[in-house]
This record gives sequence, structure tokens and C-alpha cells, in this order.
Amino acid sequence: MGTKTVDETGAEPGTEATEVTEAVEVAKDDRAVDMTKTDAVDETAAEDAEDTEDAEDTEAGEDADDTDAAVADVPAGPTGVGQGAGAVVSAALGLVSLTGSWIGTLAGARQSLVGQLKVSSGSASVAEQIQAVYGDSWQTTALWGGLFALAALVTGVVVLARPAFGSPARPQAPWIKSVSWAGIALGVIGLLLAVLKYTDALLGLPSAG
Repeated sequence: MGTKTVDETGAEPGTEATEVTEAVEVAKDDRAVDMTKTDAVDETAAEDAEDTEDAEDTEAGEDADDTDAAVADVPAGPTGVGQGAGAVVSAALGLVSLTGSWIGTLAGARQSLVGQLKVSSGSASVAEQIQAVYGDSWQTTALWGGLFALAALVTGVVVLARPAFGSPARPQAPWIKSVSWAGIALGVIGLLLAVLKYTDALLGLPSAG
């Protein structure tokens, strides 16, 4: 009797079992190829992601360096706190020169008392008594008002001129300039009024005769 040739799976060549076995092996080969392609795609995507992260880190580092360089380029200088305080002081002094101050009122009262002591003997004329009691007191008050006005004027000018002697690259705040100019204006007006009052050109003493 003749023997039949049987392959490793135990199926005879040309039978349906052989065909099924060959189809399974082909499917395994296709799956292996697909898995190989998938692995290659995953590796490529991972490399692209790493490249993107490296590029972002590099850009972030460059931006940080640029920011640090920009901060370093800003010249160190005053913050403007002192200038702002000086501007406010200038405006306050100018206002005091117009409305009067405690020390000016006290000095005027003292001068009035001195005048009363001078005329207490009764030998002075009426004009001299008026000048001693009221005129000298009025002039003393005007003098103190003029001093406050002059202080306001000088302080405002110093505040406005400060950036030219400090850090010209750092601009002065607009509100500081505005308040300084207000102090200067009040100082000029107060100084003018003080001169007019001291010389009796404004609200002079009444004549005795």
C-alpha cells in the first residue's frame, strides 16, 4: 500500500486544513508587519514630541534672557518717591503763604505787644502808635507769608529740575510735574501778595490825620 505525505500540522497536502493553516500564517505575517509599522510611527511621534519640547524650552529660555537683558538695560535711579513728596510740600507751602500760618500769626501778635509797650508811655504821636501797634504786626505777618511763599517756589523749582541732575533716562511722573507747578504758582502769588502787604501797597494803614 502507498503512504500519503503529511505536513507538520498533520494535514494532507491540498486539503482544506492545509489551506486554513497557510491563511493563518499569512495573517500572522501581516499582523507582524502592521505592528512593526505602528512601532515605527510611535517612535517617530515620540521623537517629534521631544523635538517640539526642546524647541519650546529653547524659546522660553531665549525669552527669559531677553527679559533679563531688558531689565538690566533699565538704568538704576530714584523711584520718584522723594520728588513726589517734594511736590506736595511745595504746594502745601504755597497754600500756607496765602492763608496764613500759625507761626506768622504768633509773630504778628508778639510784634503788636511790643508796639503796645513802646507807646505805653504816651509820648508817641497817633501815627507812631498806629504803626507800632498795627503796622509792625501787619508787616511781620506779611514777612512770614513771604518766607513761606519763597520756600514753596524754591521747592517746586528743585523738584522740577531734579531729573536733569539725577537720571535723565527715567521720566518724571506727570502728577509730580503738575503738583510742582501748582506749588510754584502759589508761591509766586504768595510772594507777590507779601511784598504788596509789607510795602503798604495792599490794605495799607489808615492815615492819622
